[in-house]
Amino acid sequence: MRKYVSASDKRILMPAEFEVHHFTYGPLTPLLAYGISVAGSLLGLQCTARARAVSGLRERCWWLAGGSVALGGTAIWVMHFVGMLGFSVSGADLAYEVPLTLFSALVAVVFVGAGLFLVGFGLPATAGGLLAGGGVATMHYTGMAAMNLNAETSYDPGLFLLSILIAVVAATAALFFATRTGGWISAAGASLVMGAAVSGMHYTGMFALDVHSVSDGPVEGADPTQLLVPLTATVSLVTAILCVIVGGSASTRERRKEAEFMEGLERDMGMSDH
Repeated sequence: MRKYVSASDKRILMPAEFEVHHFTYGPLTPLLAYGISVAGSLLGLQCTARARAVSGLRERCWWLAGGSVALGGTAIWVMHFVGMLGFSVSGADLAYEVPLTLFSALVAVVFVGAGLFLVGFGLPATAGGLLAGGGVATMHYTGMAAMNLNAETSYDPGLFLLSILIAVVAATAALFFATRTGGWISAAGASLVMGAAVSGMHYTGMFALDVHSVSDGPVEGADPTQLLVPLTATVSLVTAILCVIVGGSASTRERRKEAEFMEGLERDMGMSDH
């Protein structure tokens, strides 16, 4: 039974009476978010591999742009908001500001894309990782700022900084793999690692959130389900289309270059064994 105390013209729920839930639907949302992140990472790596295989500047830019949408839009942004579907605070209402939510998607795609373009044209992964990682962290906390909650919140400084560090490391690892993976098998292995890193950053940032009190005041914004489900479905559809394009677009020359890359990798691994 809830206990309320009067505070001007609204009721405030005492801190001991509410709970923060990160897994409202059990393992469904974290597992779904992880799977989406892995799929987006795999597609982003394959787009980057295609960019490395082509010689034309325009073609390379198009493939890197596709990789930016896959990594920034699907592996990171969609993963974040699918995970957020499992977030709730008992006794509190939650809504999202639509413009800021959409802006967070733009941040993810632009910053991750900038990092991907840097490494795609020869710069080291660490340079692109700092830029992309900063973008991932900015996307996360912009997405959190888009969330309207009738409660007082703050962030634990230690976990806040740790989440940013994980974002930079995850982005650097993503760009490192993007320039070194060739076939689907190696890319799939890298995607599993990247999905875990992105999910780890997200939930570290979520556990950094402290909710101090909940009020009965009105919450303005769009309903989470009505907003996030169509948005994530749209981006997922774009991802599926990109998957079809990637799967059917490799030319004979690109397949030959990929085969040569894999043969060279296997040869190098064989030499290192001896």
